[in-house]
Amino acid sequence: MPVDSAKEPVRLSRIVAQRAGCSRREAELLIEGGWVRVDGRIVDVPGAKVGEETVTIDEGARPEPVVPVTILLHKPAGFETWPDARRPVLQLLNAETRSADDRSGLRPARQHFVQECLTPLEPAATGLVIFSQDFRVRRKLIEDAGLIEHEVIVDVKGEVTEERLVHLNRSPVIDGRAMLPAKVSISRQQEGQTGLRFASKGHRPGRIAQMVESEDLQITAMKRIRIGRLNLAGLEPGQWRYLNANERV
Repeated sequence: MPVDSAKEPVRLSRIVAQRAGCSRREAELLIEGGWVRVDGRIVDVPGAKVGEETVTIDEGARPEPVVPVTILLHKPAGFETWPDARRPVLQLLNAETRSADDRSGLRPARQHFVQECLTPLEPAATGLVIFSQDFRVRRKLIEDAGLIEHEVIVDVKGEVTEERLVHLNRSPVIDGRAMLPAKVSISRQQEGQTGLRFASKGHRPGRIAQMVESEDLQITAMKRIRIGRLNLAGLEPGQWRYLNANERV
């Protein structure tokens, strides 16, 4: 529905409330939900000042609170998943990098991208990482982290012998602590390179590297393809999607 442009710079929420015939709080919810455009561009900050620009409200707009969401991202190599990172993976979360295969039906809102990565991954590694504002998903990924299986494909130089494979399947000792064993198998061997599949409960950054290096093997690539029941299928590097309502970790 079109709304007349303002003559003097005023708060966007005031314009929307007046022209849409709703309360100031309802106007703020419309704006925060991404339903309001200024000169055709979505503006989701209620306090934004608007002068001569044209303000419109999308058809079907509903003044509802922005719901907490969970986001799945295909992290490219070189991005960091920890706080205060020099090249934070969070910068990849925006409306432009959303996967075309997203079937959630959710409208992106600015609040959706205020996130914390709950499944850290080494900077050189690629693959699935999860962000969530949903307390149920957060509790699962944090409190039950040691019970959730991660599947990681690791490419190493050279041939992995049967003896090395047996060693990799033993319970590793990392930083003086005995860890749960990983299920390690060979996925492929070709042209001086071996692909290893690691399936282990929890994912402690650096653990796989220490296991592989203890067998005098050199990692050339690492990619996490699954966390629990969630997999990387359909996500291109640098793209993300929302967790669907019928999906579970």
